Amino acid sequence: MGVEKKWLYALFSIAFVSLVIFLSCISGFRSSYYAIPSHRSFASTAVHRGPGNPPAFAYFITGGMGDADQMFRLLLAVYHPRNRYLLHMGADGGEEERERRKLGLLVESVPAIRAFGNVDLIGKPDSLTYMGSTNTAAILRGAAILLKMESGWDWFITLSAMDYPLITQDDLFHVFSTVKRDLNFIDHTSDLGWKEDQRIRPIIVDPGIYLTRKTQIFYATQKRPMPDSFKVFTGSPWVVLSRSFLEFCILGWDNLPRRLLMYFTNSVLSQEFYFHSVICNSPEFKNTTVNGDLRYFVWDNPPKMEPHFLNASDFDGMVQSGAAFARRFKKDDPALDMIDEHILHRSPNQVTPGAWCTGRRSWLMEQCSKWGDVNVLKPGPQMEKLGSSVNKLLDDWKSQSNQCR
Repeated sequence: MGVEKKWLYALFSIAFVSLVIFLSCISGFRSSYYAIPSHRSFASTAVHRGPGNPPAFAYFITGGMGDADQMFRLLLAVYHPRNRYLLHMGADGGEEERERRKLGLLVESVPAIRAFGNVDLIGKPDSLTYMGSTNTAAILRGAAILLKMESGWDWFITLSAMDYPLITQDDLFHVFSTVKRDLNFIDHTSDLGWKEDQRIRPIIVDPGIYLTRKTQIFYATQKRPMPDSFKVFTGSPWVVLSRSFLEFCILGWDNLPRRLLMYFTNSVLSQEFYFHSVICNSPEFKNTTVNGDLRYFVWDNPPKMEPHFLNASDFDGMVQSGAAFARRFKKDDPALDMIDEHILHRSPNQVTPGAWCTGRRSWLMEQCSKWGDVNVLKPGPQMEKLGSSVNKLLDDWKSQSNQCR
C-alpha cells in the first residue's frame, strides 16, 4: 500500500469512527432518560395550533457551568405558553450536576411553567467543545427531542446563555403569522474566503465526542481537498429553522444530511457549515432559505472569533436594528435591565408579560401567575421594527437575489 493510499485510509478511518460516535450522540433516547420534566398541572386555557392560529416556536437554550442564573433569566425573557423550551447545560466536568439542579428548581418555581409544562431540562447532557462538532451534535439531539416531545411548533430557534431578546413573544408571533411556515431564516453564503483554508480543509477530531472532560480539539497534520459532490456554504451558527427542514435532517429519508454530517464531523466550527450546506444542496429545501439570522451583533475590527460584549452604550443600536435577538451579554449587564424595562416591560424574576397575562403588575404578585386566552396577541412598538426587517428579508427571498449563492 502506497503512502497516499495509507493516508487516505487513515483519513477515512478517522472520519468513519468519528461519525459513528457522533451519530450515537443524537440517536436513540427514552423520555425518562433525556429530560427532567416540570411538575405538570391543568392549564385553564387551551393552546390552539395550526393554520389560522399564531405560530409556535421551539427554543433550544444552551449554557455551561455557572450559567444557571443567566439561562433562567433568558428563559423568563422569551417564555410564552404557546412555545416549547429545551434547556441544555453542557457537561463541563466538576460540579455541573449541582448547577443543573439549581436551574431545574428555578424553572419549577414559575407558576405558568408548572401549569403548562412546556419547559424541560436535558438530564444527561452532552460534553461540548467550542471549536468542535459536538455543538452540532447537541443541536441535532435537541431538535430530535423537541420533534418527539411536541408536534405543534413551527420553527426551531437556537439561543445561548449570552443571548437576549429584543422583542416580546407577542411581537414575534404577530410578525411570523404572515410568514410561510416552511421558510428558514439562515444567514448563508458560498463565498468561503479564508474559512476554506482555516476551517474546512483542516482535519480535526473533537475529544468531546468520546471524553467527558473539556479539552481542545486535535488537528491532523494533513489537509483534505474540497468536496466536488456538493458545494460548501457557511454563515452564522444562529438559526431559525422550519420544522419540515429539521425533520429532513433528523429522520433521514434522503442521505444528504448524513453524508454532509460525516464530512463536517471533522471540521472546525461545523455549526457554521452544516445546516447551511445541507439546505443549499437540497433541491427540496434550497428555495426556502431567507438569508438572515435575525440577530444583532457588533464585531471588533478586525473580527474575532465572537462578537464583542454588548453594553448600555449599544442600547439605541439594538432598539433600531429590527433584530429579534442580540448577543453577547455578560451576566447581569445593565443593558439587560434596560431591555427588560423599555422593551419587554419585565419585572425581575418574572416572565415577560403578554396578552395572555391577566394579573396585576406588582412586587407582591407575578403578573403572569394568572392568565386568560394564550392565543390572543398584543404586540408592542418593536413589532414594527422586526416586521420591517423581516419584510426586507422576504423581499430578497422572493427576488431570489440572495438565495443559496
